[in-house]
This record gives sequence, C-alpha cells and structure tokens, in this order.
Amino acid sequence: MHSVLAGLMIASITGSLFGQNDQRMYPVKRVETPETWRRDGWNAIDMAKKTKIRTKKAKNVILFLGDGMGISTLTAARIFEGQMRGESGEENRLSFEEFPFSALSKTYQVNQQTADSAPTMSAVITGVKTDEGIISVDQNVRFGDHTTVAGNEAKTMLEYAEDAGKWTGVISTARLTHATPAACYAHTANRDWESDADIFKKKEAHEAGFPDIARQLIEFKYGDGLEVAMGGGRSKFTPKEMADPEYPKETGERLDKRDLSQEWLRKYKDSAYVWNREQFENIDVTKTRHLLGLFEPSHMKYEFDRLKNPSEEPSLAEMATKAVDLLSRNKRGYFLMVEGGRIDHAHHDGNAFRALREVVSLSDAVRAVMKKVDLEETLIIVTADHSHTLVIQGYPARGNNILGLARGVGDGGELDKEDSTDRNKKPYTTLSYANGPGARTGDRPVLTNPQVILPDYKQESNMPLKSETHGGEDVAIYAIGPNAHLIRGSMEQNWIFYVMADAMGLARK
Repeated sequence: MHSVLAGLMIASITGSLFGQNDQRMYPVKRVETPETWRRDGWNAIDMAKKTKIRTKKAKNVILFLGDGMGISTLTAARIFEGQMRGESGEENRLSFEEFPFSALSKTYQVNQQTADSAPTMSAVITGVKTDEGIISVDQNVRFGDHTTVAGNEAKTMLEYAEDAGKWTGVISTARLTHATPAACYAHTANRDWESDADIFKKKEAHEAGFPDIARQLIEFKYGDGLEVAMGGGRSKFTPKEMADPEYPKETGERLDKRDLSQEWLRKYKDSAYVWNREQFENIDVTKTRHLLGLFEPSHMKYEFDRLKNPSEEPSLAEMATKAVDLLSRNKRGYFLMVEGGRIDHAHHDGNAFRALREVVSLSDAVRAVMKKVDLEETLIIVTADHSHTLVIQGYPARGNNILGLARGVGDGGELDKEDSTDRNKKPYTTLSYANGPGARTGDRPVLTNPQVILPDYKQESNMPLKSETHGGEDVAIYAIGPNAHLIRGSMEQNWIFYVMADAMGLARK
C-alpha cells in the first residue's frame, strides 16, 4: 500500500502531468462564482462566532514543531499537498490551519536577530530566551563553557510535567540529540555536544565529565523519567566498538564504551528499546511504560525516501499516535513534543521538494493525533522554531505546479502561452532561495519543467552558500483546546511556554 501511494505521489508531483500538450496546470475542482466568495466569507464569520473558548485546565498538552517551517514554507506546502491530490492547491488547508486560534511568533533571541534552533526551541520549552548555540540554559551561560551551566539551567516543560506526575514524550525525525528534541530534556553550553565523542573535542569539558546530550536523556532526573523517546541518532547512544544493527559496516561513536540503549532497559521497569519498524509495531503500549526508539544512526529518512521502503522505519504520524496511546494511560495526563525535524534539513540543502513533503508529513501527524484526543482536556499547539529563505515569486497562474516554472496570466485573463522569463529571456521557477547551494556561476541555465520538478532538484538561489540559512521573519502559531484562545496577535516566542504551563497549572510558583 505504501509503495503504491508513493508511486502515485511521485507521478502526480514529479512529471506525469507534462504530456503531449505540456500541461502543467492543476485544475480548480469546484465551481467558483462571485457568490462563492461571498458565501465562503459569511460562513467563515459565522464559524468564528461559534468558536468555543475552553478555559478549563488541560490534562494534556501536545506541542508540534515544524523545524524551519516558515510562512512561505507553509504556503508552498499547502499548495503542494493540494496538488498531490490533483487539485489546484491554493484553496487547500493543512490540518492545523483549521485550528481556530493563531498568532505570529517573534523568533529573535538574546544575541541573534536570525536565530538557530537551539535558543528558539529553548525559548518555547523553557519560557526563557537565550543565546545562540546553547540549550535550555539562560543567557548567563557562555557558549562552549561547561563551567557556566550549573545554576543557570532553565527548567523545561517536560521537567515541570514530570514533577507534577504527568508522563512525557519526545519524538523527532531528526536525531533525538539534535537541538529541538534535546532542549526538552538537556541543559548544555553547546548544542553539538550530542555524544561524549563530541565533547572530547573540548578537552576541559571532557575531562570534567560534563554529560553529553544522549547521556542526559538516559540520566533524566525528573519524575520517573521520560516515558517515550523516539527518533534518529542511534550512533550517539552506542560505543564505537559496536556495529550498528541495521548497517553492520557502521559503528556507534561513544568513547566511554556505554551502550545507553541497554542502560535504558536496565533503568526502567516495563521498558522497551526498538530500532526498526517491525519491533515498533510489536510494542504493546498497554504493557510498556518506557519506550525508546532509535531508527537510524543519524537522522531518520525523509518521508519521500521512507515511502520507497516503508517497512524499515515508522512515519512521524505512526510514532506520534503510538506515543499518545502509551501516554494516555496516565490518569494525570501528559506532555508530548513532536518535531518534524527534516523540513529544516531539506531547506538547508536547497531542496524544496523534500522540505514541502516533510510539512505534509507533519500535517498528517497532527491529523492522526487529533482523532485520538479529547479537545476538552488536550491543548494542541503547532508552530515553528524559525523560518528559512524560501521565496515564492513571479506571477504564476492559479494551479501552476508549485515546483515548476512560473507561467502567468495574459492581458486577456487567459493563461500565457510561454513561461515567465527574466531580463535575459530565460524562464524561472516559482520557488527559489535567497541563498544556498543552488546558486549558479555564470549565466543562468535554460530551465525546463521536467528538470525543476524532480525530487532531487535544488532550487536556484541568489547568494552562493554551501548551506542555505535560516530566515529571521516571524513564524506562525496555531492552537486548539484549553487555553488556545491565548494564542493571538504578535507574540514573543517564549510566551508559548506560558500558554502551555498555564493550561496545565504548572510553573507559576
């Protein structure tokens, strides 16, 4: 089933529409008239007036974070998803765009105008803005100086939740030790200290025995420890002498000879460790109290690539719903963070196709979780840590392939017969990046649609950089459930923490 769906998706997005007539337009599936827009407008107003304000305390909070999911990414992904179904796409809505409350989040940090994931996620999960490159510590910590950490730790939402008797979970398609998931449970002066091998490069910290991020996950001291931790990053947990179970030619990287995955099993009663899909599917959540899943040595596969062989590892939606099933057993409730971590990685690589597909995967995970929770007692927030430099440009006609060459509307309102061109009469794509690996040397090449819609194509960029950078503009926040109405207007990013904490009655004292 998965391979069939993958094939259909590849066909619909990457080229089968370019037939004898060079057709590239996705149709508007509904009949639209001036009355359509009037009816839709009044329906939206009527629905807004009926929006339910939930003010009771939340038993559960679920935070979805799309790493690098900026506004232009959301717009392009919305169109992309609609076009996956053969529709024009502009009228489509991602699952969380149906939420009744939204706001803009200001993502600057203490010393960064355009920030990285470490301080931005730290702000969301601790309520305290901080400096570049450091995780869940305040701005008094100096980057790379382990001696400044003690006493400057910023308590995280997971730590508050565990202290309150709630269960907690962290899920990511990136390494579990990467900045966003790490900020949930670790406190460190350098986001790159994911294993002790990473700290080894900083002699003083290594000799002092400063705990790496993977070790901090296993040695988590609040409550009875995390109940769920799933994602990539297997090599950060296993010794360099140990062959990887999936890729025998690869090994772990730990220098201390510790196998943290086995320590997880020894530490927790009724615990389980899984590293492939079959093991994941065989987990009985009614009998498992602590679940650790590490599905790749580094980051998990992009969703587009995972679908080529879905038997290897679970999807983000499958991990999220499994986590909800397990955490829901706690009568006191839970806190769960779910990250679509590879949106960011695809953007850095200048690869819009995979970035947009990852957003759709996150949207699918939100939709799947929504079916399992009671919104009277569960607050769900969807947001991003920062943006990227993705640009939607030109004047493409409605239904134009979002990945394709821009083709506009003529003076008579009809579709132009030729693609839009630059001053040198060369066509250009709707999507590009302000900087990144897609920059061309010399004259721009003559692009064709079959070329630019391929999954591996790197969009053109203006400034040549090895890796595309983050963007500094605001990102969106969407919310539904108890306290969701407090997500509104222009918000400092760290305020998200206080909405979540207030919803569960935590952290005020």
